[in-house]
Amino acid sequence: MVGGIVSLVFEWSALAALTETPGTGGRLRAAPEDFRVEEVPAYPLSGEGEHLFVHLEKTGHTTAHVLRELGAQVGVRDRDVGVAGLKDRHAVTTQWISLPAKYEERLAAFDLAGVRVLETRRHGNKLGLGHLRGNRFVVRVRDAAGTAEQAATTLALLAAHGIPNYFGPQRFGLKGLNAEEGLRVLRGESRLRDPRVRRFLTTSVQSLVFNRFLSLRLERGLFDRLLAGDMAKKHDTGGVFLVEDAAAESPRAERGEVSATGTLFGKKVKPLTLDAGELEREALAAFGLTPEVFASRRGDRRLTRVFPEQTEVRPEEDGYTVAFTLPKGSFATSVLREVMKTDVDTAGDPDEGDEDTE
Repeated sequence: MVGGIVSLVFEWSALAALTETPGTGGRLRAAPEDFRVEEVPAYPLSGEGEHLFVHLEKTGHTTAHVLRELGAQVGVRDRDVGVAGLKDRHAVTTQWISLPAKYEERLAAFDLAGVRVLETRRHGNKLGLGHLRGNRFVVRVRDAAGTAEQAATTLALLAAHGIPNYFGPQRFGLKGLNAEEGLRVLRGESRLRDPRVRRFLTTSVQSLVFNRFLSLRLERGLFDRLLAGDMAKKHDTGGVFLVEDAAAESPRAERGEVSATGTLFGKKVKPLTLDAGELEREALAAFGLTPEVFASRRGDRRLTRVFPEQTEVRPEEDGYTVAFTLPKGSFATSVLREVMKTDVDTAGDPDEGDEDTE
């Protein structure tokens, strides 16, 4: 903190953890196959229609790079390709993309080292960004000082109580510096012109404020409780409602039925009010920001807590393998940080996140 302002550089140490169990330590991504991500589709494919859905497995490539190569080799335009989410290159990942069915014959000639077409199916609609249920992660942790039993204990707590839905270091780029340039974009001080890059950089500023807001909730014992003025979300239906009586609604949060949301600031989203609003303003002030700086963004709401499902831990000779499924928009690193108690993936990746990006 300099002059009362918190650093814009991502650091796990600045974010409160939920669990106090022993961390296992260990090393990630010794090889791409140590980190596997499988996209979980939002809906079944009909088997007929004007769009060809292509199930891809890729290693060592970002999704954007694969799509560029696909366009160059097959001739499909960027705007005609559908994708639900972006996947990290430092992993073995599977995901669906869509393209007009007229390119089906040309697809047979597509050839890119590290990329395989697993299957194709027809569907009536183009795949849209965010059209996925979540992602299944299978992660090998090597050279762990702790045991698989310790990892399983922590993972069971997270499955029962939820994980802090932090944006992971992938959102903040190489060395966690994206938010610094993102703030220059928001203030009109950046020379960058690529709209996609500008948009990605500004999301890192939104994400940084959200992380601060969530960390404050953990520090003050509010992770599984609600405040007056919170906009809470029902986990079963997705409905969002204003919390007026925090004492009456907090038992539902303690049972995991509802959770608070945080604001990703923008012109289409109103800031929180009452006690929750005070906490949100504190998070903004930590970076010397106000809601008005985000006027160029659309804005959104994000759950402060999500629940990992289908959790598994398997002992390995030099560590363990952990597996879990998360809803879309959530980062595997938020789970691994709690289990390992290390600065997981702090170096980040300047290209894409390891789950989806929103």
